[in-house]
Amino acid sequence: MKRRLWQILGPVLCACILVFGALLLPLRFGAPSAREVHSAAVSLNRDVLSGERMKKAAVRRGYVPFIGSSELSRMDPFHPSVLAQKYHRNYNTLLLGDPGTQDLSQFVDNQSLLGKLRGKKVVFIISPQWFTAGGQRSDAFAYYYSPLEMSGWLLHKRGGLADRYAARRILAMGNTKGAVHAALLSVAAGQKLSWPVRTQLRAQHQLLLNEDNLFSRTLHSGRPAKITRAAAKLPAHATDAQLAKLADKMGRRCSRNNPFGINDGFFRKRLYGRKLARLAGSQQNFDYRRSPEYSDLELLLHEFARNRINVQFIIPPVNARWADYTGLPRDMMTETASKIKYQLRSQGFDHILDMTTDAKKSAYMEDTIHLGWRGWVAVDKTVHPFLERKLPAPHYHLQNRFYTHKWQQTVMGANHE
Repeated sequence: MKRRLWQILGPVLCACILVFGALLLPLRFGAPSAREVHSAAVSLNRDVLSGERMKKAAVRRGYVPFIGSSELSRMDPFHPSVLAQKYHRNYNTLLLGDPGTQDLSQFVDNQSLLGKLRGKKVVFIISPQWFTAGGQRSDAFAYYYSPLEMSGWLLHKRGGLADRYAARRILAMGNTKGAVHAALLSVAAGQKLSWPVRTQLRAQHQLLLNEDNLFSRTLHSGRPAKITRAAAKLPAHATDAQLAKLADKMGRRCSRNNPFGINDGFFRKRLYGRKLARLAGSQQNFDYRRSPEYSDLELLLHEFARNRINVQFIIPPVNARWADYTGLPRDMMTETASKIKYQLRSQGFDHILDMTTDAKKSAYMEDTIHLGWRGWVAVDKTVHPFLERKLPAPHYHLQNRFYTHKWQQTVMGANHE
């Protein structure tokens, strides 16, 4: 009976062992083509953000990460990806963000990338809307969560205060399990990983790395064609002033039929009728000055400093007419921007474009909270020279107090930066 069982089950068991063993061996693939990299870099695909292969290939080809959230998907003719392609800049854009990607998800999902950016540059768009009382939403974090990047971080973490804080925040999101959960508990407690946990993490990381190498080859995106169509609307050569004038003209033409000066299509689909009436005064109690997001931001600043990355920060505005309609307090928005800038500047992060004072400008916002037309031109006026000129190595001086609950709850005056 035992012999017969072995004859039946033995080959299956051996095959499973061989397949599993093969999956744990490093798989080697050729480098992705320039076309594949470009398509992935502007795709805003979740698999690109949570993977390693395409991000690393893009950086090797000179792409600059633009880190943010939903504003990166607003691709009018003045979007950074369009301008870089149209005017043959010495950089291309690697877009990393989507609705719901905030500091904590960007910290986890870009662990493999940040080390490859040592001495390089990054553009980081910080939305004030991230800084809610609860900070990163657990469902959004789960949606963008990268087991590959998470296991890689746990295997290479350093065990300092930043790592302990990060582990506690990730555990609070409530979607970890198995070896990752056990490892996070150890890191949060300041303990070393046990041998069995480390072994499981190594196996998991290699398995996920093979999966990323295999399936990243099948990524496709229609955004390159969209960028090309948008670029065709621009003149062959243009100064900043000419671009601003053209953006104003296009923006006004696209926003003539609503009281907020935003894209008419967005207004019709998202705000027209009863939806608009329900939103009157709905944001009068919003407050972005107290939030765990400030400490989550510090996690990314820690990585930027550790890798000596030069960062251009952009703080976008909220459409002023929309803010007045919903009752969003202007003083609160000004104080939120001041607190963000204080946290950055006091640690040596000096490249900051605060756009919150431009909220009233026409053709500046595509919708209620996202840049468009003249807003993107204003971004380019700062970002273009930042990326093309040679900059000295940054000198950062991080402060652990920005991980504290006291800092998260601190309210600063509008002029305290």
